[in-house]
Amino acid sequence: MTSTTQDKTAIRNAATVIALRDRMGDPHVLMGQRGAKAAFMPNKFVFPGGAVDAADAAVPLARPLPAVCAERLLEDSAENLAHALAAAAIRELWEETGLILGQPGAWQGEVPSDWAGFADRGYVPAAHPLQFVFRAITPPGRPRRFDARFFLVDAEEIAGDLDDFSEACDELSHLQWVPLNEARHFDLPFITEVVLAEIAARTQDREPPHSVPFFRNDDEESLFLRLNGTRPPQ
Repeated sequence: MTSTTQDKTAIRNAATVIALRDRMGDPHVLMGQRGAKAAFMPNKFVFPGGAVDAADAAVPLARPLPAVCAERLLEDSAENLAHALAAAAIRELWEETGLILGQPGAWQGEVPSDWAGFADRGYVPAAHPLQFVFRAITPPGRPRRFDARFFLVDAEEIAGDLDDFSEACDELSHLQWVPLNEARHFDLPFITEVVLAEIAARTQDREPPHSVPFFRNDDEESLFLRLNGTRPPQ
């Protein structure tokens, strides 16, 4: 891209994490509130997440995504982003909440600066607990546009104290575990409401889905599709 305006309106790949706590009993989801001055979805309650960084593809993973999730991520994608998206999801969870999804171990080689605190705690990121459950492209006309992949993770897979957000950055405020059946009472983006309905239907199913909803907003049309292995990658 040749201008700042074009860069801001370009669709960026992004990863979002839906941490689900006590899913078989009284399920709660981890959410926080975006700042009033944020360019994208100000004041809204959202899941932790953000854009993929160029360096995410080189971040070592102790274990990869489940195979079925990696396969679904290939559909309607010009490149294989499974590793980068998984790393971005784990990084964003760490940065925005201070929670660690990883396995005990030592990093090989130099640790990127934004992973230093993660590595200092003796963990290497691990993607195997992440389940690809939803994909959505931001509609045209918004100040920022993302091709967001949503990953569900059981909170029991997260290391440490689930209520300790002391290492979180200030991008999200009011971090809290919200009862799943009360989350819709918060000020949510439309797509978050749609994703919450999908998660509510999956609380009793611990297996990664073979069919993933895809809300695709192109410049010409909006389509609600499913990624299910029946169509070749584009």
